[in-house]
Amino acid sequence: MVTTERITAWRPSVPGITEAFHARFTDHVYPMHTHEAWTLLIVDAGAVRYDLDHHEHGALRATVTLLPPHVPHNGEAASSGGFRKRVLYLDAAQLGPRLIGPAVDAPDIRDAAMRDQIDRLHRSLWLPGDELEAESRFSLIRDRLRRHLEHRPVPVEAADPGLAHRLRDLLDARVVAGLTLAEASRILHAHPAHLVRSFSRAFGLAPHQFLTGRRVDLARRLLLDGMPPAQAAVASGHHDQSHLTRHFKRVVGTTPGRFATSRKTNALTPARLPLVAGTLPAVSRATGVPPPPPRRPRPPVPRPSPRRGGSPGRGAPR
Repeated sequence: MVTTERITAWRPSVPGITEAFHARFTDHVYPMHTHEAWTLLIVDAGAVRYDLDHHEHGALRATVTLLPPHVPHNGEAASSGGFRKRVLYLDAAQLGPRLIGPAVDAPDIRDAAMRDQIDRLHRSLWLPGDELEAESRFSLIRDRLRRHLEHRPVPVEAADPGLAHRLRDLLDARVVAGLTLAEASRILHAHPAHLVRSFSRAFGLAPHQFLTGRRVDLARRLLLDGMPPAQAAVASGHHDQSHLTRHFKRVVGTTPGRFATSRKTNALTPARLPLVAGTLPAVSRATGVPPPPPRRPRPPVPRPSPRRGGSPGRGAPR
């Protein structure tokens, strides 16, 4: 059998996530081992068979798998086709030792909404510049994991528009400098997940979406002022030009470069002069060009005065 192996690993800049690991394996077999961190796993193709605390389990595409720290487990492909997975290793303090027992009893969680959130979290971690989005998603995921392990329903929180408006003001003041969810939580004295839910309920979009819109608006103004896209990206709070391009195209429908080259200049050419009553001719809608000036009437040609004694007849000598 030909071994097909592809892996990508990195350390995200989001607090609480110690490593992101993407892998495609066909014949690799994990021996019994442990981690110091929580292992949050989703499978994108195939399936994984593993043992945890002397019990056999399976990680499937429709489930979320959470393996607790310090508990031995192994793993291998459940079929000859192998598997493709994405893993986040979470600092042990993120869920705490109290939840290790419940995780051993029920490591596989069927929650389609949470799996979708984890998928989006991986996407926001993949490229730099979307740390607020990643923090927001991770906060909601961590809160949902706790509720699954504690068998608590998702609470119906009372609306808190005052908190949402204070967070919006804070984001407005930090469009370029940026703001982490941890900073906002400390400044506003609110739980991160509660901040995200309150803001989304009040304004119909998440905090990171609000900040993205503000940054794109600022980039548009800078581009119309003639600033090059690479400079406009940094000046509007984006990580780099590719970060700006990704969000700009999603919001505006075109790239910053095309937006900038479509800019009309302010030169006062005849076709673009403002129309002021009594000073300029009207501009033709069809051609965009003023009509030619009206012709001046020609002065009348003086006729010769008739001679005394009558007007000369036809053919009379002059």
